Amino acid sequence: MTELDFHAIRARCTRAFGNDAPADRRPAARLAALAALTPPDVEQDVYGEGALLHDVEREVAELLGKEAAVFMPSGTMAQQIALRIWCDRRRLPVVAFHPRSHLEMHEERAYERLHHLSAILVGGEHALLQPADLARLREPIAALLLELPQRELGGLLPPWEELLAIRAWATAHGVTLHLDGARLWESAPFYGRPYAEIAGLFDSVYVSTYKGLGGISGCLLAGPEDFIAESRVWQRRHGGNLFALYPYALAARAGLAEHLPRMADYRDKAVAIAARLARIPGVEIVPDPPHTNMMHLALRAPAERLERAALEIADETKIWLFQRTMRTGVPSVQRVELSVGKAGLTLDTEEIGQIFESLMASAAGAAASGSCHGLTL
Repeated sequence: MTELDFHAIRARCTRAFGNDAPADRRPAARLAALAALTPPDVEQDVYGEGALLHDVEREVAELLGKEAAVFMPSGTMAQQIALRIWCDRRRLPVVAFHPRSHLEMHEERAYERLHHLSAILVGGEHALLQPADLARLREPIAALLLELPQRELGGLLPPWEELLAIRAWATAHGVTLHLDGARLWESAPFYGRPYAEIAGLFDSVYVSTYKGLGGISGCLLAGPEDFIAESRVWQRRHGGNLFALYPYALAARAGLAEHLPRMADYRDKAVAIAARLARIPGVEIVPDPPHTNMMHLALRAPAERLERAALEIADETKIWLFQRTMRTGVPSVQRVELSVGKAGLTLDTEEIGQIFESLMASAAGAAASGSCHGLTL
């Protein structure tokens, strides 16, 4: 299929695992829904000032138990700023984080090229960072970044006791602890604790307003008052103090109200789907069971056949399964990511099981000509 077929099929899908199906993401529909939720007297922000933006910042700061928060257009910007400030304050341009951190994998080494920071990669590539890994550090660091949950590992979360041990290590060594909480909202059901208690282990916290919350884009950085005041200066230096951020703030406010109360439901649905998919030959759940509403599926089939079969199933059933496979280093095994949200709650678990059985059969070449026709639902 051509790239045009890909986008056309995706746009026609009316069901999906996440918060919205592709057919529901058209800008006109999303903006109309936000307008309907917005009182007519609300005014837009201007260069970071305005009641709407400040209300969202205050709400998130309170949720996280922090003194203040600032809205920024991207997490890449927010986390670089956080690490730069903590390193400047300690006069030590060295940070540490996991080898599969977003900063290392997806930001073109911006922490080094823009901020002249050095990074020490801590822990094994395929396992969570452990307190024992920190004990093996042989040089001082200013800040340690921890990601909850670890997306590249399928949404893994460390036990609460290990978080306490990492916090204790940071305190004992005078190290600032920063939380990459892009998906922190999805972590609360696993720990059974309020967000403020989880975030309270960290000196600063970044949270996304579109991952899990279904927003348009953007994030918040939270921490002490003086830290956030300094972050606003760096935000302007980064070009992130945009003339207006109200569409992102409106979507964030709507997402907080709609999705936070349902995170446990999303996780329970993900666990149920995982249990059904685990019965299919060639499918492995990572982690099993899922720690959050996210999971990775290790699928034993060629990548090209999986992607084509998923697209054919989407065309037939109008369910969007996944966009692309992730290579694992083993040619016969691919990974795909599933995150369950509002739209996913409406999917029938047995139907999903049957669809993935058809996917695996087709990708293995069991169905004639690679077709998914004859799917029994």
